[in-house]
Amino acid sequence: MYNPCKEKKKEPIILGIESSCDETGASIIQGRKVLSDEIASSANIQALYGGVVPEIASRAHTDAVAKVVERAVKNAGITYDEIDAVAVTYGAGLLGALLVGVSFAKAFAYALNKPLIAVNHIRGHLSASYLDEPSLKPPFVTLLASGGHTAILYTKSEAEFEILGGTLDDAVGEAFDKVARVLGLPYPGGPQIERLAKEGTPCVAMPKMLKGGGGYNFSYSGLKTAVINYCHTKEQKGESYSKADVACSFQCSAIDVLVEKTVLGAKEKGVDTVTAGGGVVANGYLRETLKKACDKAGLKLVLPQKRYCTDNATMIASEGLIQYELGNFAPMSLNAKASIPLTVTLESK
Repeated sequence: MYNPCKEKKKEPIILGIESSCDETGASIIQGRKVLSDEIASSANIQALYGGVVPEIASRAHTDAVAKVVERAVKNAGITYDEIDAVAVTYGAGLLGALLVGVSFAKAFAYALNKPLIAVNHIRGHLSASYLDEPSLKPPFVTLLASGGHTAILYTKSEAEFEILGGTLDDAVGEAFDKVARVLGLPYPGGPQIERLAKEGTPCVAMPKMLKGGGGYNFSYSGLKTAVINYCHTKEQKGESYSKADVACSFQCSAIDVLVEKTVLGAKEKGVDTVTAGGGVVANGYLRETLKKACDKAGLKLVLPQKRYCTDNATMIASEGLIQYELGNFAPMSLNAKASIPLTVTLESK
């Protein structure tokens, strides 16, 4: 294993690199202090096609990654030699996009003789909470809500998670995007649904999403289908309907059950803190509803800033710090992986 890190520092300077989808990110942290956070996005180009085109995303990463890293280092006010480790997303995500970031990080680390850290993108989302609460310590319960994953986790330690439950089909973020398409809203769908929902009321009947059963599991396929059927039936009958009411009803149905089961999990595990991560956690209704529920239950809620909920390199650097402290460094044979389990160990990389 390639590990030039002979003596770990108390507050190392870590470069984080993120390229799992359509955001090219680079960030510098020192300990838990964010020195810089840079992003180049191809979202505007992707919007022309109604979603992310992997080949276009990969080309955009190739064009942007060196420039974004250069900006991050410059704006952090450091030199390349002062970097103590390079953390990079190696999975999960679009394989071509991931390969760009991994290849750059490997070359960068090798050229400067710096240790390389392989970061699970989803664990990066979970580590975003440490950025706003440096004193945060496990155990706590975490809500993971993103475009590809939906789960409730019990964080036993910084290195050990127990999955209490997850989605049985679609992820919540994916459901948001698909419902947005049905309503004729542009990409990305999540923020568009949230904006439209503010103009409506939750008056359209929607499935309860395993609300009273299924343990801590979720199912979004039926909810998505219910929206499609409602809209198509209205259109086929020539009846008008409020897209704002549909958006509001969908949002409430999709999010209320997440909040309910997250708080239930915290009570069952006997923890006093709840955290959350993933792109859907940027949703204002989720943040407000989860805060009210935690306050009512006497739980402390730690939410990342909205910019650290969506894909970014700072959360990757934050998880990189945890792996740095654990001594989990990656070899130069590291490869990108489109799909990896949340609890992956170094030996299985």
